[in-house]
Amino acid sequence: MRIRATVAAVSGALALSALAVPAAQAEDAPKAGGLSAFSAQAPADDAYGDTQITNVVVNGGKDIVLGTTAAKTINVSVTVTDNSGVDNADVALWHGSSFEDPDGFLLSDQFMNDEKATCTASSATTSTCKLTIPVDPQVDLYKNSLAGTWKVAAIGWGKDGDFIEKDAYKTHRVQRASTLTVNAAPEPVVKGKPITVTGKLARANWETSTYAGYTAQPVKLQFRKAGTTTYTTVKTVNTDSTGNLKTTVTAASDGYWRWSFAGTSTTPAVSAAGDYVDVR
Repeated sequence: MRIRATVAAVSGALALSALAVPAAQAEDAPKAGGLSAFSAQAPADDAYGDTQITNVVVNGGKDIVLGTTAAKTINVSVTVTDNSGVDNADVALWHGSSFEDPDGFLLSDQFMNDEKATCTASSATTSTCKLTIPVDPQVDLYKNSLAGTWKVAAIGWGKDGDFIEKDAYKTHRVQRASTLTVNAAPEPVVKGKPITVTGKLARANWETSTYAGYTAQPVKLQFRKAGTTTYTTVKTVNTDSTGNLKTTVTAASDGYWRWSFAGTSTTPAVSAAGDYVDVR
C-alpha cells in the first residue's frame, strides 16, 4: 500500500537534517541540509537550547472527519518561542504504538515539498507557524482501525539553531464520516393513528471506499412541532445488524421527525433532516 511507502519515506527522512545550525552545536542538534524533518539526531522529545513549543492547533480544534473518496487539507498552527526568534516549525500526525513504528502517518505539505512553514512573529521571541496536511482517505486511511485518536508530533527551531522536538505533543481525533436518513409515513396521517419512522445510520468504510451500516448503536427519535424550533427526544432505538432503524409512534400534531446520533470516538455525531408529517 502507498501508506507503507509513505511511512518508509518518513523513516528515511528521519536520518536527514532539519536546518543548518552553528558548528559548535553539530553533535547535539539536527545537521545542515534544509529538509524540515523529525531528525534521527534528535531522539523522542529531544531539545537543544531554549526553544519551546507553546501551542499546536490542528483543524481549528475540530475532529478530522473523512469520507470514502474526497481528500481534505488540514490547517495546523504551531506556536514556538526562542530568545533569538523563531525560524521554522513542522508537524505530523501519527497512529500506532510508537512514533518509530506507526501504522499511520500524515505529513505536512511543507515537509513533502521541502519548504518552510509560514511563520508570523507576535513578538521578538514568539511566532505562530502555519502548515497544511493533505489527507486522502483512499491513500492514507487504508484500514478502519485508523479511526480514533492520533498523536501530534511537532518540532520547532530558533534562529540560533536551537530546537525542540515532541513526538507526542498532544492528541487529535480522526473519524469515519457518518450519514443518517429518515422517513416518516404515512403522509398525511389521521390524528391518533400510527406513524412508522425508518432510517439508516451508516459510516465510511475506508477499506472498501463505501458507506456501511453502523450496527448496535443507540439513535434518538426526535420530534419538532410545526411552528417551533426545538426538537424533543421521543425515544431511543438501536440500529440493527445492517444499521437500519424502525419504530412506531402515534400521530398527535403536524411536525418534523428525525433521527439523531450522538457519535462515538471513531464516528461523528449526525442528525437527519426533519421529515414533515401532516396530521389531519
